[in-house]
Amino acid sequence: MNSKLMSTIDTYQATRTRLFGLAYRLLGSRVEAEDVVQEAWLKWRAVDTAGLSDPEAWLVTVVTRLGIDRQRELKRHRETYKGPWLPEPLLDETEQDAEATMTLASDLSMAFLVTLEALSAEERAAFLLREVFDYSHEDIAGILNKTAAASRQLVSRARARLRDERPRYRVDADQQRQVVTRFIDAMMSEDSEAFARLMAEEVCWVADGGGKAQAASQPVHGIRAATRMAMGLARSWRGRWHVTLVPVNGQPGAILWVDGEVRSVTVLETEGGRVLRIYSVVNPDKLPFNRQLPPLPPG
Repeated sequence: MNSKLMSTIDTYQATRTRLFGLAYRLLGSRVEAEDVVQEAWLKWRAVDTAGLSDPEAWLVTVVTRLGIDRQRELKRHRETYKGPWLPEPLLDETEQDAEATMTLASDLSMAFLVTLEALSAEERAAFLLREVFDYSHEDIAGILNKTAAASRQLVSRARARLRDERPRYRVDADQQRQVVTRFIDAMMSEDSEAFARLMAEEVCWVADGGGKAQAASQPVHGIRAATRMAMGLARSWRGRWHVTLVPVNGQPGAILWVDGEVRSVTVLETEGGRVLRIYSVVNPDKLPFNRQLPPLPPG
């Protein structure tokens, strides 16, 4: 392998984690993000890299522009999506090094990605580049082929749209893990009172079945409705289900197994030890990651 090709590969590999993190946040889909990053690699292989003053900037620009185009297509598709839409869960991979894990975990929560759906594709790209990846408005202008003033306007508009939606607090990981554990314990023991005590008054349960798995067609609101649904599910799965606690989108989450098969991935949005939002992905098209899952629990 010649030195030029080695340099091309090394540069790409050094930025791949960052590129994937950007693409995933733009699209909310692991599969789509991997496709965008792969397409960027093909374009990278074909370009004369010797003439590039900033190879990383070139790659980020390509991924961003590909991501914007794909996001526009996906938004049109989601207009006819059956039931609530949620991002494809991203499970932490054990082989990632600490730096890569930190890069992927920042502003990666299910709640954050859901709020980003309120933005246009360009607003989303500009907001992520500025707020998550810390690019200057001058750099963003070059990436989006706009002026710095236009970049500032896009980011300002995005901030305004997200002001009432974006999570305004960070929860300690240990506390979050305790809440997830209590949530699962209450369901598995079919303890409706313990489950209800864990819920905030304004709790909302969102389940994404995509019309391909049984799920509520609308978000379920309130303690009574959420508790009733949880206990109903627990009774229907009695003796047939297991739960594995794993990091999902940079926060503690749970994989539900029924009859030895992955049925859903669930993450909670919490505050003060209470559950504000329950996000359950049950669409089988979004659960194709068996290679990432821990071993099936015994029993």
